[in-house]
Amino acid sequence: MKKVGILGGTYNPPHIGHLIIANEVKHALQLDEVRLMPTALPPHKNADNEVTKEQRLEMVKLAVEDTPGLTVSSFEVDRGGVSYTFDTMMRLTEEEPNTAFYFIIGGDMIDQLDTWHRIDELVELITFIGVNRPGWKSETDYPVKLVDIPEIDLSSTVLRDRFKTGGPVTFLMPKSVEAFIRREGLYHVD
Repeated sequence: MKKVGILGGTYNPPHIGHLIIANEVKHALQLDEVRLMPTALPPHKNADNEVTKEQRLEMVKLAVEDTPGLTVSSFEVDRGGVSYTFDTMMRLTEEEPNTAFYFIIGGDMIDQLDTWHRIDELVELITFIGVNRPGWKSETDYPVKLVDIPEIDLSSTVLRDRFKTGGPVTFLMPKSVEAFIRREGLYHVD
């Protein structure tokens, strides 16, 4: 049976923290691949009208282009609308019956699992893999397998702020993603 990790998120923008999580979990669990899957409209965050879902998808493609075993899924972007993990994973398990799915979440999401749409059914479909995130307890009554990874206290919010203020982003994201952001004029970059 194929073993596939799914790392969802807004990726607005993607950064090295996302890549570290995906790569570390892939190797720790000996997964065949980890798919980074940008949401169309996230249920837990407000939409950002400045950056399109297509631009976020393109940034993720650029971020993983040179990393074997990390791939990009446009599943939720193509479907559109609010991205509920249950709906996505129900479809994927139907389309890929010979695949075991491992849904990767950070400590912030572990702490909020009880608020997830159809969570009791979701835990029957997939295996949750949790990674620590600085500042979060990473505790839940739901079954989550924890994987220790090197922690980096970095968020897309920090990077958006850096672009807006002209701060440095070197080493915080792949150069190809930074170049795309500057070329497209995203996050108020001149």
